Amino acid sequence: MGKDPAKFNGMIKYRDDALDAVFHALADPTRRAIIRMLAQREHSIGELVPSFPISFVAVSNHVKALEKAGLIRREIKGRHHICKLDGAGLNAAYRWLAAYERFWNESLDALEEVLEDMKKEAPEE
Repeated sequence: MGKDPAKFNGMIKYRDDALDAVFHALADPTRRAIIRMLAQREHSIGELVPSFPISFVAVSNHVKALEKAGLIRREIKGRHHICKLDGAGLNAAYRWLAAYERFWNESLDALEEVLEDMKKEAPEE
């Protein structure tokens, strides 16, 4: 039984869109700083705000972008929005990047060999 090409292409597009959202969210330095903070512990949006030279609304918009990308989860407790890191989004990005790990390791090993050869050939002062 063959795969339905439309369904398969739709799954690929969904995965690409999700991965694009993760990298788009991580492209912003404020969002990366929020991720670093949430890696330490959960924070309310109000606790995040003093760390940035931007308004509460701007921080809230960054949180929404991170949430949409699947990088954080938000839990509402009364009037407080508690933000927690969600490893699923980061894991998807890590898996994508890990596919290139072999390339980078081989490239860095080759560079190391070239540098060692250059050291050997360099005249001593």
